[in-house]
Amino acid sequence: MHVHKTLICWFHSGETLRSRSVSDIVLSGVVDIPAPPIRLRADWDREIASNIVLEPGDVDMLPLARARMRWPDYMRCVRAVADWTDALGIPHVLAASDVALMACRGARYHHDGDQYGGAAFCNLFLSEDNGLDVFFPASGVRVPLTRGTVILFDPCQPHGVVPRGASVFNEADFAADRNRIQVFLTWELSIEEARVAQSLRTVFDVAASNCVAPEDEQLWFNGGPVGVCPESGRWCRAQ
Repeated sequence: MHVHKTLICWFHSGETLRSRSVSDIVLSGVVDIPAPPIRLRADWDREIASNIVLEPGDVDMLPLARARMRWPDYMRCVRAVADWTDALGIPHVLAASDVALMACRGARYHHDGDQYGGAAFCNLFLSEDNGLDVFFPASGVRVPLTRGTVILFDPCQPHGVVPRGASVFNEADFAADRNRIQVFLTWELSIEEARVAQSLRTVFDVAASNCVAPEDEQLWFNGGPVGVCPESGRWCRAQ
């Protein structure tokens, strides 16, 4: 069974706040994409160093529109992910989804249920293998990151980016003299799209009929808001 019965995600569905289950399914693979051009990678390095200044554990956005001007293979990357989702039985979802270009210097454990409860994430990693994994501590799923790694998952699952084989996030593992930055494309797929929900075995309207819903999107564990310890990935009281 791939549903956390004690977890409930409250998310906006239009003007309504709906409840749903949280899936621990992680779909992953590796697609064949070319390395980003040297000029583009140099632009990313400058942006990271001078504008967004990634600290260990940070995840931040890079300018996608500017990147596309220097990225002749951008659409090839998109098509590779589209072919992968098509093979999963989820066709045509990327075209209807928001996409962003992101960079991370590792990632502290977190969940995205307070902001992206209505989405599933589909990520394509563009950087070479630098010894990092995406790790989902609640389920124990680990995905090694290399160029072309693609994953689709429920962002309400606790997740982080840690050194290969590690289970604890430690800032010292991402010191300034180590090349441990990953750049990736991410799509927000609607969790209410039937084929996305089916792939993650998402169940909707799981809260009891007499449950008083919160005022905004939240992730609940055993009836109340829940957070994630940024170092261990364990559930903790929401701050």
